[in-house]
Amino acid sequence: MDKKATLSLNDGRTLDFPVLPGTIGPDVVDIRTLYGKAGVFTYDPGFLSTASCSSAITYIDGDAGVLLYRGYPIEQLAQHCNFLEVCYLLLYGELPDRKQKDDFVSMVIHHTMVHEQLARLYQGFRRDAHPMAVMVGVVGALSAFYHDALDINNPEHRSISAFRLVAKMPTIVAMSYKYSIGQPFVYPRNDLSYTANFMRMMFAVPAEEYKVNAVLVKALDRIFILHADHEQNASTSTVRLAGSSGANPFACIAAGIACLWGPAHGGANEACLQMLEEIGDVAQVGKFVNRAKDKNDPFKLMGFGHRVYKNHDPRAKLMRETCHEVLNELGLHNDRLFKLAIALEKIALEDDYFVSKKLYPNVDFYSGIVQRALGIPTSMFTCIFALARTVGWIAQWNEMISDPEYKIGRPRQLYQGAARREVVPIDKR
Repeated sequence: MDKKATLSLNDGRTLDFPVLPGTIGPDVVDIRTLYGKAGVFTYDPGFLSTASCSSAITYIDGDAGVLLYRGYPIEQLAQHCNFLEVCYLLLYGELPDRKQKDDFVSMVIHHTMVHEQLARLYQGFRRDAHPMAVMVGVVGALSAFYHDALDINNPEHRSISAFRLVAKMPTIVAMSYKYSIGQPFVYPRNDLSYTANFMRMMFAVPAEEYKVNAVLVKALDRIFILHADHEQNASTSTVRLAGSSGANPFACIAAGIACLWGPAHGGANEACLQMLEEIGDVAQVGKFVNRAKDKNDPFKLMGFGHRVYKNHDPRAKLMRETCHEVLNELGLHNDRLFKLAIALEKIALEDDYFVSKKLYPNVDFYSGIVQRALGIPTSMFTCIFALARTVGWIAQWNEMISDPEYKIGRPRQLYQGAARREVVPIDKR
């Protein structure tokens, strides 16, 4: 029997709306006909109780601490797959077999170079520009260089654009970093893995050969996996909203990057490091923890708790393991900030206040520490996030374009401004 939800109105009318079941997770009341039937809208700032789309890509159960990509638990993917396998999964719905993986990897690796004129575009930015500002501009400009496959209604064109974005994003990010520090660009090499290639483009210099460290490559690859997609978050919703107008994929991804730049979203791990710098020393941890508990003090511990996860962030446990692997590999356990972070982590996991409120360390807390250990400056953290999330954005965008029910996004509003009034001539105002 089909489930229905009944709305009772003050005028005595009752209206029925279908209830749509998901594969897992809560049912959804389909209110698309609400305005036509009743002449009213729903009011839901922040979309806390509103599904903006139907999707088969990512599922989150915030209460249980579950994150699934295409049905696969994030823990298993992080342990048994590399980032490009996860990219294939998000784009095509299934994990690749050996041949599919080899073909996919070869296609991506052989498209990592960018047009040389695009490389010269960087020179139009000031050297001290934030790398995310550069990213927004350069990624948006891709449509001017790769306009041979911009028909969004052509599945082959969408596939070509997807390959280009996944392949070229590491090169674009690395060039943003090199430009900001005044070093020459390092071009990609086809004999390295996706993540090793990115690290070489970030850190190699012409004066010496770059040595690939497998432990560090694995750590960054895991960061990419854990950030690849996260359901209908702010930046993903931005990509979908931009895409709903028919905008080209490069413009949509640039819009997602701009949204991700916000400190409440992609800038959270950067804020975590800034908080550690503010605390300064292990001896100060207790003082700042007490400040965080004081409801009259505006200070907040960044990197603890999560908007969606009301229990443990499943990515945080994996990131914690990676964090300690990197610190051991580099011998950094005695580093001031890392000692401080570990002390703060211990208190947060044991203190009754944090445990009772379920304010556990989230993925941003650990990923910032790992990236700092890898030598990535805080100004680049959100760029790394954008690199990882690009494949999720593309998968979500492609799913939306392929959905026969998709329409241009047009949220409604509760208007509380002035009622109709007449313009008075300027001499009489």
